[in-house]
Amino acid sequence: MASLKDLKLRIASVKATQKITKAMQMVAAAKLRRAQEAAENARPYTERMATVMADLTAAVGEGEEVPALMKGTGKDDVHLLVVCTAERGLCGGFNAQIARHARLHARKLIAEGKTVKIFSVGRKGYDALRREFADLVVERKDLRDVRKIGFENAEDIGNRVIEMFAAGEFDVCTLFYSEFHSVISQVPTALQLIPAAPPAEAEERESAALYEYEPSAEAILDDIVPLNIRVQIFRALLENVAGEMGAKMSAMDNATRNAGEMIDKLTLSYNRQRQEKITTELIEIISGAEAL
Repeated sequence: MASLKDLKLRIASVKATQKITKAMQMVAAAKLRRAQEAAENARPYTERMATVMADLTAAVGEGEEVPALMKGTGKDDVHLLVVCTAERGLCGGFNAQIARHARLHARKLIAEGKTVKIFSVGRKGYDALRREFADLVVERKDLRDVRKIGFENAEDIGNRVIEMFAAGEFDVCTLFYSEFHSVISQVPTALQLIPAAPPAEAEERESAALYEYEPSAEAILDDIVPLNIRVQIFRALLENVAGEMGAKMSAMDNATRNAGEMIDKLTLSYNRQRQEKITTELIEIISGAEAL
């Protein structure tokens, strides 16, 4: 059984930890609002971009004029998985969920006889995947020194993916990230980047407006398809930031509550031991007085 001094030190230590978790929760809550606004503001643009691409694809058809990034190589032998996670921990199972989603997809592809390559964005994703797929990680991108995610960060990643595709290093590229829904809900998502998959709602539209394109639909596609890849990666990074802050806020709230419960239990144990010691000393004093 711990002594009174040990219990007193433990209570002080847990209280100090509780102050830290409470401060981290407040910081995450402040960052969450800005990150959520950024993620929600990016969604309409990316959705509209996908719709425009679907219209352009319908106008061009499936001829040779369609960019290679749009139609792919015609094969699906080599898959590149771009796994986007956070740079830091203390956010519950946020990073583990994305890594698990990518890991299951990689296992499925390997079981089908496909070749899998991994492009890891974020330190935590690399730490989780290297235990099983260390030899499959061909690229790494750390954003630890980036204070605020900008389009230039997504552009660097997108340019590298396009370069790898142009060099014939893969046939299909899939982006993994966590879509932010609420503070307690972040959904791991897989989005196929190359060949670009048209949005489901574009196929369901009954009537679409007819457009005339200048200079031509093919020329516009040549520019908009690489841009769409960068935009989708940018959206994934923004969604991840919002999801990370939401998960961190929830995790730190749980940690603060657990610390409070631990303090209550330790305080109760401290008071009981203190009372027992006082009672024992009183009994010894009374027994000594009676002996005299």
